[in-house]
Amino acid sequence: MDFVKMHGLGNDFIILYGEQELPQDAAEQAIRLCDRHFGIGADGLVYLLPSDKADARMRIINSDGSEPEQCGNAIRCAAKYLFDRGIVPRTSLTIETIGAGVQPVDIREVNGRAVAIRVDMGRPILQADQIPTTLEGESVIDQELTVNGETFRFTAVSMGNPHCVIFTEEAKHISLAEWGPALERHPLFPNKTNVEFVSVRSPEHLVMRVWERGAGPTLACGTGACATLVAAVLNGHSPRVATVSLAGGDLQIEWKEEDGHVYMTGPSIEVFQGQFTE
Repeated sequence: MDFVKMHGLGNDFIILYGEQELPQDAAEQAIRLCDRHFGIGADGLVYLLPSDKADARMRIINSDGSEPEQCGNAIRCAAKYLFDRGIVPRTSLTIETIGAGVQPVDIREVNGRAVAIRVDMGRPILQADQIPTTLEGESVIDQELTVNGETFRFTAVSMGNPHCVIFTEEAKHISLAEWGPALERHPLFPNKTNVEFVSVRSPEHLVMRVWERGAGPTLACGTGACATLVAAVLNGHSPRVATVSLAGGDLQIEWKEEDGHVYMTGPSIEVFQGQFTE
């Protein structure tokens, strides 16, 4: 089977095109192919499938075989794949995802190649039980969470997938290996959660490190960057537009007041292509 290896700010994916539906062995394929020693190596496996609602449908399988509802870096890679190969030869296209439905995507191209991709990530979900969390109330903003004897203050946001955003003085000093798994599986999050540690460098500049549900520490998380800006606005740290710096690079995030949607702009890169055999 042909594949293309791509990444969005170092959050890397194996892109597969041509299947009509998600294969029954997709989880096993992801675990095998995403292995960085015995496979191709990636944070996730992305299937681009036909859609009756959009130009394409995207399904993502994490490196552990689980399926997230949404992925901001993967959707930018999917858009570049479709545009660069002329499958969808328009700079405005749509991609269907489980978590956010049909998502509009705008591409800035140079010499027929997508160089910057702006994705409408939809409206953030702030209702506690819809994120979901087990907490009661309309929203979860700056609340306490205790795990392994340590207490954190967090804000919960869903961008089609759940996020636990924690503001801290120095995100780079946080041990993701220690706190990521414990927070991901905390009983407050019945579907588990992505975890973001965020430092506010200035109102327009946020620095974020992420532990991704089902993938572990990654260099970038697009939905996490979107959730981070929303949480920063809700906590009075930022205006509705900011740069979110991740280990792999920067994303421009805007939470528009007019329509309530979050817009993410950033790059995606094709690394190589090849074939794998069963």
